[in-house]
Amino acid sequence: MTNHDCPILLTGATGYVGGRLLRVLEDAGRRVRCLVLDSRSLSSRVSPTTEIVQGDVRDLELLRAVMQGVDTAYYLVYTAAARGPLEDDTRRSAMTFAAAARQAGVRRIIYLGGLNSGGKYSGHLCGAQEVGEILRESGAQVIDFRTSVIVGSGSLAFEMVRALAEQLPIVVAPRWARTLTRPIAIEDVIAYLVAALETSVEGNAVFEIGGADRASFADLLKELARQRGRKRWVIPLPVLMPRFSILCLSLIAPVYARVSQELVATLCARRFPDDSRAPEVFPVRPRGIREAIERALTNEGRPTALTHWFDALGLRSATPDCRDVRLGPRIVDSRSLNVPYPAELAFQPIERIGGKTGWYYGNWMWRVRSLMDRMVGGVGANRGRRDPARLSVGDPVDFWRVEAIDRGRLLRLAAEMKLPGRAWLQFEIEENSHGSTIRQTAIFDPLGIPGLLYWLVLTPSHGLIFNGMLRGIARAIPKLRDAPHRQ
Repeated sequence: MTNHDCPILLTGATGYVGGRLLRVLEDAGRRVRCLVLDSRSLSSRVSPTTEIVQGDVRDLELLRAVMQGVDTAYYLVYTAAARGPLEDDTRRSAMTFAAAARQAGVRRIIYLGGLNSGGKYSGHLCGAQEVGEILRESGAQVIDFRTSVIVGSGSLAFEMVRALAEQLPIVVAPRWARTLTRPIAIEDVIAYLVAALETSVEGNAVFEIGGADRASFADLLKELARQRGRKRWVIPLPVLMPRFSILCLSLIAPVYARVSQELVATLCARRFPDDSRAPEVFPVRPRGIREAIERALTNEGRPTALTHWFDALGLRSATPDCRDVRLGPRIVDSRSLNVPYPAELAFQPIERIGGKTGWYYGNWMWRVRSLMDRMVGGVGANRGRRDPARLSVGDPVDFWRVEAIDRGRLLRLAAEMKLPGRAWLQFEIEENSHGSTIRQTAIFDPLGIPGLLYWLVLTPSHGLIFNGMLRGIARAIPKLRDAPHRQ
């Protein structure tokens, strides 16, 4: 049993799995101490009881200090974006973590790895098995979970399957794509990780966890297409074709395409999760692929999932401005600007956007877009907004609608104009020592080839509009500051 008076150490809190685990732990009222490379990536998303420590998992002195008073530690470190040889970096991180845990007297380490994160077709020469062995040298009890394909909104497998199902009516499936495994829902992965805090386990243990169904990558594709109301034909090939497959998948999701090697490597290895013991030890009853995909589709209806597979790679901190980045079929245009004003003040012009205030740049272009929308039966921009200064969830803003608002920190608008896809416009503000950083992100889910062509045609104007809008917002801040009487 975990000591509830002791903080839980969570590494990888900015990653795909760790970010969701953090939320569940916080909701359960647990004290969490997060070790992250960049505290700014997490500071605005944690509860007041969560402690954030900025540092590198390879820093032994820092780790010793961070682990003081810790009873249980999660090792969810993924180093695909690390500098230097990947296998050396993975070993060094695990060895440093184990040494610090031994010196700090950590009782239990919970680790999540892949069935095959090392091998012939993988970029990882230091695999899950070796990392587990290194962690066991700490002297702490190690509960080692290993899984193959994780299904959830924002997961690598889901993004790949969705991209194929949306864009290709006919899919050629090499032998690896028809390898049976047990795809597991992200919710069930989190349930296992949480249950490991309290469940009594004798000694060190390895659990290969999976979902309720035996299914292949091709089965996932057909089920997702079925739930989206699309017919897709899968043509089987008798050959493995791993390198050619990795190249093709890289074209579909080019951002950190190296990571797609892990998915192919796992399935090429023909490893089948032996999860017969896991449900007997832990109070978890995994879902089947139909429910896992259904939940993923529901959650990915939001502009961004709770977490995304690229979070673990440091994409947001590594590339602060991402213009026309393809994330699977999703296209993201993200820009940021520093302003010498506090977040509360910087948010005021953002909350006033649209309606009579306009869009801070190229209002005539927005009017043309509104006219085009009305010509094809859309709502246009004539709705304006209900209040010139305040917004609430559900409010119309021209041909957008407020999907989320956290005053002083976040505004997210969902597009309601006629589009060959779905679109969102999001503004985030984070305070820093010199004022605030405003991040403006446009997100577009293209619907097939027409959607891609639509974005391509508008790309030249996007550079003007998005840059101009961000700078226009910055110019409006001092005007609102000097006119406090305005409502």
